[in-house]
Amino acid sequence: MKGLVIKNTGSWYVVRTDDGQFFDCKVKGNFRLRGIRSTNPVAVGDRVEIKGQGAGSKGQEEIFYITEIEDRRNYIIRKASNLSKQSHIIAANVDQAALVVTISHPETSTTFIDRFLASAEAYRVPVVLIFNKTDIYDEADMRYLQAVSALYESLGYPCLTCSASTGKGIEAIHQALAGKTTLFSGNSGVGKSTLINRLIPGTNLRTAEISDAHNTGMHTTTFSEMIPLSEESGTSSWLIDTPGIKGFGTFDMERTEVAHYFREIFQIGQDCRFGDCTHTNEPGCAVLQAVEEQRIAQSRYTSYLSMLEDKDAEKYRK
Repeated sequence: MKGLVIKNTGSWYVVRTDDGQFFDCKVKGNFRLRGIRSTNPVAVGDRVEIKGQGAGSKGQEEIFYITEIEDRRNYIIRKASNLSKQSHIIAANVDQAALVVTISHPETSTTFIDRFLASAEAYRVPVVLIFNKTDIYDEADMRYLQAVSALYESLGYPCLTCSASTGKGIEAIHQALAGKTTLFSGNSGVGKSTLINRLIPGTNLRTAEISDAHNTGMHTTTFSEMIPLSEESGTSSWLIDTPGIKGFGTFDMERTEVAHYFREIFQIGQDCRFGDCTHTNEPGCAVLQAVEEQRIAQSRYTSYLSMLEDKDAEKYRK
């Protein structure tokens, strides 16, 4: 039988078959050893084939195993948090990613945003930025929000603002998600679960208060899961909810490729004197000149440099 992986609990995968049945599945041991250097060789969003074993044996229930994964058209990946030489596939076969961010309570760093965007660029996944918690921002926060959203809009990343608590801006998000499979991601504490509860009434995802001591979020989602947003007029909309992440260590990205995933750096870098310019200290570097002339934002260039030096994922965790 063929189906879609809609949930990963860490030890079991829930597969919805093409005829609408649901099966708890395990991964075959030999499948796990096929040279896939990942903490999760099967990801939510994967199309898979499953087979049952054990049916008919005395006193033994049938157990279903994932035996094959169809080719992925894309995926979002990051460095595993505890095994730096392995990857963690956040989700597969997505139409877009929605990165939920907050200006404060807690603040999402631009370094985190840029790392996520660069990884999405590498795997050809469009990104929408959703700025949440606008109901609790003061004037200074709102000015900063406008500046940050203007920066990313200028680079071609759609930016939406909302308050998951009050419902303001939710309709625009619904429109952006319609008919698509969207990965929802973000730091812990940005209100991702509250936002999903608002978008899909009845979901009742657990939420938690922000830590007063550190102004950071606490993990409430402990596994990845696909949640149907709507199935109308023959089109399906899905959200893929993922655990909040504190850091985003990039994986399997060559140092010479990093500039390719910063849109403005890649574009302006074509005017550099040397074709292999790293945009750090070379003479005739068009990128360095653009940073000096403020045609490239200092925050974006700083993020680029941090990824060039990305040897320790812990270095960029808050």
